Amino acid sequence: MSSLDGIVAAPATASPDALPLATRQDGEYPRPQMLRTHWADLDGTWSFRNDGDDPRWRAGFPDARDIVVPFPPESVASGIDEPGFHPVVWYSRTIDRADLQAAGHGDAAPRLLLHFGAVDHRARVFIDGRFVGAHEGGHTPFSFDVTDALTAGGIDGQAGGDGQAGADAVHTLVVRAEDDPHDLTQPRGKQDWHEEPHAIWYRRTTGIWQTVWLEAVPTTSIEYLRWTTVDHQTLRLTVRTAGPRVGGERLRVDARWEEQDEHLATIESTLGDTGTEFDVLVPIARQANGQAEDELHWSPETPRLVDATVALLDPDGRSLDAVSTYFGVRTVGVGGGAFLLNGRSYDVRSVLNQGYWPDSHIAAPSRAALRREVELIKELGFNAARNHQKIEDPRFLYWADRLGILVWGEAPGAYAFSPRAVQRLMREWMDAVERDASHPSIVTWVPANESWGVQHIATDPAQQAYARALADVTRAIDPTRPVISNDGWEHVDSDITTIHDYEGDGHRLAATYADEAARTELFYGTGPADRLVLVGGAVDRGQPVMLTEFGGVNHQPGVQREDGWGYTTAADGDDWIARITALYDAIRASSFLAGSCYTQLTDTMQETNGLLHADRTPKMPIEQIRQAVTGR
Repeated sequence: MSSLDGIVAAPATASPDALPLATRQDGEYPRPQMLRTHWADLDGTWSFRNDGDDPRWRAGFPDARDIVVPFPPESVASGIDEPGFHPVVWYSRTIDRADLQAAGHGDAAPRLLLHFGAVDHRARVFIDGRFVGAHEGGHTPFSFDVTDALTAGGIDGQAGGDGQAGADAVHTLVVRAEDDPHDLTQPRGKQDWHEEPHAIWYRRTTGIWQTVWLEAVPTTSIEYLRWTTVDHQTLRLTVRTAGPRVGGERLRVDARWEEQDEHLATIESTLGDTGTEFDVLVPIARQANGQAEDELHWSPETPRLVDATVALLDPDGRSLDAVSTYFGVRTVGVGGGAFLLNGRSYDVRSVLNQGYWPDSHIAAPSRAALRREVELIKELGFNAARNHQKIEDPRFLYWADRLGILVWGEAPGAYAFSPRAVQRLMREWMDAVERDASHPSIVTWVPANESWGVQHIATDPAQQAYARALADVTRAIDPTRPVISNDGWEHVDSDITTIHDYEGDGHRLAATYADEAARTELFYGTGPADRLVLVGGAVDRGQPVMLTEFGGVNHQPGVQREDGWGYTTAADGDDWIARITALYDAIRASSFLAGSCYTQLTDTMQETNGLLHADRTPKMPIEQIRQAVTGR
């Protein structure tokens, strides 16, 4: 690890390929913490088949139907709107010279990367009938180097030769996605395995559901960035490179606080001759005897971000690659029965966010919708969101970072316990933590929920070991955030003890969480839903306690769904507000609760217990909902 501690007065000249974030369209680029200037958005109309396997489809299928990517075929927005079972689906679209030019392909960036935000559940990718790669895991991104495939002759028969003819050719990209709706070892979250949604499960998502894009990069390039807050004054930047290295390359990091038009630091570090992953310490505190460091801290109330350029230089100082990024300076932890943000006790006021839209399902209907989701959460009086059983689009996390809400990152659960289920969820979860670890908004990791996939955790040592292992591997990858071993009940090793309690009467809820005697009864008696709070030898270590699911009051003003439901039902709008207020009054009266999470942000299919309708319009004036939530 290396560190240069000098803070300079003026910024170094940034590469033209790494413009400040302020010059970009906010929330457009699919990977917002590692931006390059050029990229080709491959979303839009593709060809689609969903009637089984046929090897001829690898070279395209012109008789197929149109689908709008990235919306799943079960959704109206996709143009397919077939909510039944889709075990195997095929996608196809062309890639031409215009796409390569938009991606920035040229002498300075000769390699072409094909990126997928998420494809549920297993994907195989072909270009002009040539297999280029495969991936398993329905919620995590993956990329392939497709340079050879896209600079060889395309389907029009042009010869590849020196690559120029291939660059002018029209190529056919084909994606085969396999998603067995009855395989309970797949991490699936809230996707129903029945043909029709029931209880708390929703329509399935098959195939592509996040952005597909093409990007040109130099031969030696920056592949991955991760920001970690070391302390209130210093960050660690981990950089992973791809491609050949000759030794003697350097990393240059320029950090600038655009909010104050202030340059914070320029760091240069010489990389070793071997290896592809490097750490650099980046000091960012200004010279004010530490008294001004709070001015730079990130929080929901002051979501301050620092823009940065990270450049990879050759031994002579010439730029090999450069990307734009950002970070937030903040610490999270637990202590004294409280959740700590930047070393101080912080009351977490969260809402359960299913991340599901009526016409586009698990995929957001637009990039603007991701921003609006964060804005609505804040307008309703919440400072946090629990993204439930879903690894959300990174552009949602970008707006959480920029506008300021805390986020609980949660794994989509599998429903079976077996060696295969363990391997699948563990692999996908580790990829998710690595993808999102740099976001300052994410403050807690939740790899398991309500004993899904570990249904016998109360008595089965193997399932207890699995839950502990999930928590421990999360801490091993990211030791900077609290981890919940099993959100809701039956904790084996959690840094925050979380409880789900849908008691609808405010007075009874207040009694359950009133004082230390109630806390002891909760931990060592039978908890809500007739579940133990601690199992497998776990003990109360004085962890913070949070009520991470409660409420869920059904209210359906306007059109009534016959299958609509909640955990309790309000008679009308006034009764609904009164019920929510009484529940929050109970939480505010508790002597030990460190936070809460209301169920839920929006109505979602048959669950009509949202604060908002499914179309994101409020069921009562937002000011009244906010007052119930905040007490002011």
